[in-house]
Amino acid sequence: MPDLKISAHPFLFEARFERSDAPLTCAWFESQLPFRTKVIHARWSGEAVWMPLGALVSDLQPENHTVYPSRGDILFYPGGISETEILFTYGNAAFASTAGPLAGNHFLTITKGREQLQEFGRHILWNGALGIEFES
Repeated sequence: MPDLKISAHPFLFEARFERSDAPLTCAWFESQLPFRTKVIHARWSGEAVWMPLGALVSDLQPENHTVYPSRGDILFYPGGISETEILFTYGNAAFASTAGPLAGNHFLTITKGREQLQEFGRHILWNGALGIEFES
């Protein structure tokens, strides 16, 4: 049983929470479920899509944070030098913003649907924003 289902029609993914490495981020995000927003292609981070969350306040601190996520990693950036955001990597990525490199909390990993990641990213790159939903 997956921890989370992620849908961005027509793409479906399953993910696991990285509870042992990012317990506070996982607990906070789980409290926000179901989580619905738009996903757009990342501008500075390479092969990744992102969800800008603006002034959303989470009071989270860095935990299990990285600038260099792996394919299928999902990071939460709690704000600071850039806006609050979620980064969803589909290939080679280095998390960044106009302010420079960012380190996001790696709190989710795609476990099912990984074969769709490249198509998912390319679809958003060439066709624009998609609605995305995270649910347990």
